[in-house]
Amino acid sequence: MSEAYVLDAVRAPFGRYGGALAGVRPDDLGAHVVKALLDRAPALDHERIDDVMFGNANGAGEDNRDVARMAVLLAGLPTSVPGTTINRLCGSSLDAAMQASRTVETGDADVVLVGGVESMSRAPWVMLKPEKGFPAGPQTLHSTTLGWRMVNPEMPEQWTISLGESAEKLAGMYDISREAQDEFALRSHANAAKAWDEGFYDWVVPVPDTGLERDEGIRTDSSMEKLAKLKPAFVKDGTVTAGNSSPLNDGASAVLIGSEAGADAAGLQPLARIAGRGTWAVDPDVFGIGPVEAANRALKRAGIGWGDVDVAELNEAFASQSLACVAEWTELDPERLNPHGGAIALGHPLGASGARILGTLAHSLKKNGGRWGVAAICIGVGQGLAVVLEAA
Repeated sequence: MSEAYVLDAVRAPFGRYGGALAGVRPDDLGAHVVKALLDRAPALDHERIDDVMFGNANGAGEDNRDVARMAVLLAGLPTSVPGTTINRLCGSSLDAAMQASRTVETGDADVVLVGGVESMSRAPWVMLKPEKGFPAGPQTLHSTTLGWRMVNPEMPEQWTISLGESAEKLAGMYDISREAQDEFALRSHANAAKAWDEGFYDWVVPVPDTGLERDEGIRTDSSMEKLAKLKPAFVKDGTVTAGNSSPLNDGASAVLIGSEAGADAAGLQPLARIAGRGTWAVDPDVFGIGPVEAANRALKRAGIGWGDVDVAELNEAFASQSLACVAEWTELDPERLNPHGGAIALGHPLGASGARILGTLAHSLKKNGGRWGVAAICIGVGQGLAVVLEAA
């Protein structure tokens, strides 16, 4: 068995819904990060790329079903380079990285370009085909941006509550106060702004002609007082607000994964070794705790425990969901979680988020030291994924 390494990672700055990246097609966003990542490995013969695996949660619009292949072609790679698109909703691009690492470990590939993309701004409205031609009644359009649509009537109603309602449910189950959620959100913005100011995000590659240099959602002027004024967003008298939830976003991320031979071919020193992977599922109405057991399993497969972890990247779908996971990971020092900001501040363009947290983790281990790191993500409809990295 070969070892699989994270060789490099880039991402675009994440844009707000309807913001600076709203005019950019998702396939163009994908092509941008593909080109930017390969520009950082000029020694790599593009013919050596065994596969391109992209995560994408939509696929219904300009993503054109297989956005990975579209990105390959639009980036000008040889037509012999294949591309596959993976959909595990919010975990899509982390799933792509996990699949790529297995491919490398089995010897089926030496270089796999992994990525993820989502334009939530440009996600289309869709309509069911009428069962008969020339329907006389009104037809319903469904937004593909986020959440349940065209729900099967056999699905239990308890499972089909909104993501925000699920976040409220976890807040109640774990006795997480509004104040604790707002404090967590404020920390996310502060850490993100500090990381940008200190140059940590020098691997973020702006999209040409957009004017966006940093993540658009970071609020440097946020405060507990301002957050406290926001009304509950999902449940009357609830605690989950727009301020302590991740927003809707546009963005793309890319990670180069390879073997030792692949690293040599690319002329790169690996950032980290992929040491463990974990997958888990829970009831859909408590989807936010999916990462708990996924990360526990990944750590076990890596042969370490939470006490060994130097940094953890958990995608912040909601503050309540993140705090529920932290409550279960009793050995994890909360200060080691998302030290460079999380999705509440940076954004959560669904298909791009898994590669974003993996790339952030790899760069963190390289830049800031430490041996072990965990990247974990919750997934709507009740799943979780996690990857353990060891600094190379």
